[in-house]
Amino acid sequence: MSKVVYQGRSYERQDDETVLRCLLRNGIHVPYSCESGACQSCVMQVTSGEIPPNAQEDLKETQKSLGYFKPCVCKPEGDLEIIALDDAHKQKHQVTVVEKCFLNDEILRLRLACDEPLEYRAGQFINLFNGDLIRSYSLASLPGSDEMLELHIKRVPTGAMSNWLCDDVQVGDQLSIAGPMGECFYHEVDGEKGLLAVGSGSGLAPLWGVVRDALAQGFEKPIILCHGAMSAENLYYVDELRRLEKAHPNFSYFPCLSDVEASELPAGMFSGYPNDVAFAQQPTVAKWQIFLCGHPEMVDQTKRKAFLLGASLTDIHADPFVPASSA
Repeated sequence: MSKVVYQGRSYERQDDETVLRCLLRNGIHVPYSCESGACQSCVMQVTSGEIPPNAQEDLKETQKSLGYFKPCVCKPEGDLEIIALDDAHKQKHQVTVVEKCFLNDEILRLRLACDEPLEYRAGQFINLFNGDLIRSYSLASLPGSDEMLELHIKRVPTGAMSNWLCDDVQVGDQLSIAGPMGECFYHEVDGEKGLLAVGSGSGLAPLWGVVRDALAQGFEKPIILCHGAMSAENLYYVDELRRLEKAHPNFSYFPCLSDVEASELPAGMFSGYPNDVAFAQQPTVAKWQIFLCGHPEMVDQTKRKAFLLGASLTDIHADPFVPASSA
């Protein structure tokens, strides 16, 4: 019979036994409920081995690509090495700060060298540690293209983590991170008609990675990116995005300013919030993949509007910025 490897120990499956039942029989606590695959409360992640297709039914395509599966209905033919989702989130890595650069008055870019290879998808996020303080930051880097991990940190006036990163951390310092985590990344979907990315502030970080990832994978359908800020001074990566737009005819970039009247707009910029500009440019979004990141209210409003305009909930990938009490 096949074996299940979990937390460094190997367990042999009995005849017709699911992975979940194998773990429970051996005294391993795994949260579960229905044992039919419906509730998805037992979902785990495979790191080695082949998963039967039925063990991934009804999961999102992004979850499938990460190796998520339902152990309660999984009866693999071969050996599996698996981890709990919480275990994946706790794996720490050491990184070294190799670049520290302010992109505008409130956005800091950190580039980090990882002490060991980190497998991730553009648009995922990591947790960063400072003692007992933990904050999540999206990855702006593109694996296979960017040598370093890239984070965009917005300084929060009372933020313990963001002010520490902006004021105290220096090039050469070592930091601890955990991850990667999250499902906000591009994955090819049958019949997709386009890709719409909407963000505000430092919410550009994962979208910068997602758009470049889609283009690198040969995505040829329309890609629209709308990035918003109050004023032109609060935007960043404008030149980089315009160069990307020139290099790829299917990519369109819309820098949006919410506090600037149309008559006072700088050339090439748009008045309004990024979600309003996005739906003015693309009023029907059925079969479009949609990526959202930024202020939670903007993300929630955009999800609702996209759904009403025909987008499937499984095609809406949202990564709201939720500030902690002291970010």
